[in-house]
This record gives sequence, structure tokens and C-alpha cells, in this order.
Amino acid sequence: MIPVEIKESSPRFQNFVAEESNEGRKVNLDLLDEVREQARIKFEALKRRVELKQRTKVRPQQFKVADLVMRKVHPYQLENKLSPKWIGLFRVVEVLGNGAYRLETLVGGPIP
Repeated sequence: MIPVEIKESSPRFQNFVAEESNEGRKVNLDLLDEVREQARIKFEALKRRVELKQRTKVRPQQFKVADLVMRKVHPYQLENKLSPKWIGLFRVVEVLGNGAYRLETLVGGPIP
């Protein structure tokens, strides 16, 4: 309550009953675990929906030997926030599996 409500009578101040307030607080504390469990369930459901949406938008891409690809820039290679996020054209030399590839430049130099 704000000080003005204490000095001057207001319906909120006049109808305040301490026992009812304390009992309501105890009921809320009793229901706290259930509310937390419901929030956790909703969060898990939201996480699954986001994951499903992400999987439907991302198409897995497999490259073959001699395909031309671009490579993502490492954060330490960025000069500023407007720098390109992908660099060069590289040729796939070897498919290592699980989305890993050995690359070389177009002139034949290996990429470490």
C-alpha cells in the first residue's frame, strides 16, 4: 500500500483482512510446486516446437569431391560487424563424414 491509502481511507484499506491475506499467501505457497511444474512442461513443449520448426527449415546439404563451396569466417577473422560472414570459393578435396570436408583453394593450395 502506498502512504496515501493509509492516511485516507480507501476501499482497498478498509476491506483488508490480515487473516485472509495470510491464508491466500499459504495457498499460493502450497501451489508453487505445481505452478513450477506446469511452467517447466510448457517450456519443454515450446522448446520442442522451436526445434521442429528449425529442422523443417534447415535442409541438410551433402557436397561431393570437386564441388565449389564457401567457408564460414571465424569470429576472430571479422574486422567489424559489416564484414562478410562467408569467404572465398574452395574446392572439396575429400569428404571426411558428418559434414566435415577437406578443402583446397582454386589454385590448388591446401586449407589447414
